[in-house]
Amino acid sequence: MKKVFLYLAGFLLFSCGSFNSIDSFYEAHKNDPQVTAIRVPQFMFSLVSEISPEMKSLVGNTKDLRYMQFPSATESQTRFLNDRMNSFAGGSFIEVFRKNDELKRNVVSIREKRDVVKEILIYNNDNVNGSFLYFNGNFDPMKVRELAKNDEFQNFTNGLLPQFNLQTPGVVNE
Repeated sequence: MKKVFLYLAGFLLFSCGSFNSIDSFYEAHKNDPQVTAIRVPQFMFSLVSEISPEMKSLVGNTKDLRYMQFPSATESQTRFLNDRMNSFAGGSFIEVFRKNDELKRNVVSIREKRDVVKEILIYNNDNVNGSFLYFNGNFDPMKVRELAKNDEFQNFTNGLLPQFNLQTPGVVNE
């Protein structure tokens, strides 16, 4: 009986840990109502890299690029998205920038391996929309810091949707 309990506890811990991955979050929410979800295919990286000169060098080292935007007009929606970001950042991501204003958030988090940044996660929430921008690849830590400091990730996000001829999701009034 004790072994069954230990196996069950281990399974639950493993399951909860994997839910906090970007992959599982993307898959779980890409079909939600009013969500914009983009997973940029490799052949389009050159088009996306033209958003800004600063991003050209970053995108050139990218293996996976995803963007998700959620409605965040209610306190419960905003809290849900903030909690998701906190769970990502509380794992193996390291926050390199955070700005909180009431429920509004701007967070840049990274995962690194030795002297290379392997993943970048940018979260913005303005109490109307919440967005996650995710990069996976090999990135120069100094370049990432510079881009975060100069708000270039926000500029990149603003330029991403027009590249795909998409509109941001509207807020539904009930």
